[in-house]
Amino acid sequence: MPLEGRIAIITGAAGALGQATVRHFRQLDAIPVAIDLDADRVGAVSDAASAHPCDLTDETAARRTFEAILHKHGRIDILANIAGGFSMGARLEETTRDDWLAMLQINAVTAWMACACALPAMRDANFGRIVNIGARAVRRPAAKMAPYCVSKAAVVTMTEVLALECADTDIIVNCILPGTIDTPRNRADMPHADHSKWVPPEDIAAVIASLADPSNRSIRGAAVPVYGRS
Repeated sequence: MPLEGRIAIITGAAGALGQATVRHFRQLDAIPVAIDLDADRVGAVSDAASAHPCDLTDETAARRTFEAILHKHGRIDILANIAGGFSMGARLEETTRDDWLAMLQINAVTAWMACACALPAMRDANFGRIVNIGARAVRRPAAKMAPYCVSKAAVVTMTEVLALECADTDIIVNCILPGTIDTPRNRADMPHADHSKWVPPEDIAAVIASLADPSNRSIRGAAVPVYGRS
C-alpha cells in the first residue's frame, strides 16, 4: 500500500468531496487529517485520524493549526486542498468588490495559505505531494461567473508556480479540474439536470490519491480534467 502511514491533510474535509477523500485515504491505510471551517461538521468526520476547525483565510489560525498537526503527527506528507466554494453572480459590470473578494478568499487564499503552511515541513523532509482543486470553469468559463472563474484560475497558476519552485525536490504539486460534482448541494440547486453524467466525489478522491502516490514523480504542475460525462 504506497500510501500506508502517510500523513494526509484534507482541507474542506466536512464537504462532500472532502469526506469522500478522507474515506478514500483511510481505505488506502493513509492517516487522514481533517481541516474545515465548520467546527461541528469537521468533528463528525469519523474516518479522520484527527480533526481541526480552522479558518484558512486567517493566517495566524492557519499557521497554528498546521503547527499543531505537525506536533501531533510528526510530519506532513500530503496536502489535498479541497476547501473552496461557488457562487453564481451577475454580469461583470454588475459585480461588486465584495463579490470578488469573497471568491478570491474562499478559493485562492485558502489554497495559498494551506500550501504556505505545509511546505516548510515538506521541504525539511524533501518529500511532499500537494493536490489543489481548480474547476472546469477555468478552461470553460461561463457568463456571470467571473469572480469564481478567476479565483479558480488563480489556483491553477499558483499550482504551476509551485511546481517550478519545487522542481529540484521530491515535492510534487498538481491540481484537478472537476466537472460538476454529484453532491447533495448540487442536486438541490439543479434538480432537473442529468445527475448520472456528473462526477462522483469518490472518483475525484481516487484521482487525488493517484497524484499523491509517492511513485508519482513525473506528473508535475498539471491541471488534470476530471469531467466524467458532465
